Amino acid sequence: MNTLRKLYVQADSFARGQTMAEYALILAAVAIVVYVGYQTMGTTLTTMLGTVDSSL
Repeated sequence: MNTLRKLYVQADSFARGQTMAEYALILAAVAIVVYVGYQTMGTTLTTMLGTVDSSL
């Protein structure tokens, strides 16, 4: 029974590490999408915010 408990604890810790890696991959993907979006729309957003700022 003690051996079974040790195996369960090892499997549980592996699953936690795997989940953390998946979160890191998702975070990296979101960061890439935000960066690419900013690069493509950055000048447009800057111009638009400048227009709004001058209007206020």
